[in-house]
Amino acid sequence: MKQVIFATGNAHKLQEIKEILVDLDWDIISMKEAGIDMEIIEDGKTFEENAIIKARTIMEATGKMVLADDSGLVIDYLNGEPGIYSARYMGEDTSYHIKNKSLVDRLEGVPQEKRTARFVCAVAAIFPDGQVLTTEGKFEGIIGYEERGENGFGYDPIFFLPEYGCSSAELSREKKNELSHRGQALRMMRDKLQGQRGM
Repeated sequence: MKQVIFATGNAHKLQEIKEILVDLDWDIISMKEAGIDMEIIEDGKTFEENAIIKARTIMEATGKMVLADDSGLVIDYLNGEPGIYSARYMGEDTSYHIKNKSLVDRLEGVPQEKRTARFVCAVAAIFPDGQVLTTEGKFEGIIGYEERGENGFGYDPIFFLPEYGCSSAELSREKKNELSHRGQALRMMRDKLQGQRGM
């Protein structure tokens, strides 16, 4: 079985990734499981640049193929905030309950048609020979008026999907993986890898 490192320390994210890529006969492990403990400076200007930085840093440290993603919430009314700073918004150690309340408060009085937002996820694969593949997925919705749901993490409870009448955190895990930005980007990456490398 091919072992691939996914450059994350987020257990929730790794679980989603494994579920989405379950039909690839790969052993997908986290940085921690690979014995890597290093800080990665994400100084890119886009989600794609940051995904490549993460993947390249870990590939150079291990000599193995590495997958990485960078994702975040883009709110149109707030000029794209929190964007690439989604994880660091209000400080990395600040709870998402506090972050979510802040964003909802900042949109107080804003009508639904101007609350448009999307989750964006870029995935990068870097091979030991330096080859880079990237994909990007987008998940459209609006910012809700309160936190709803227990099935998601991060900003999921305030990301409302009008066509489903629920927040991202109220979707079943299977439905979320089907619709989500990360699900889209990972499936595109899976198809690229299978098509290019016979994997």
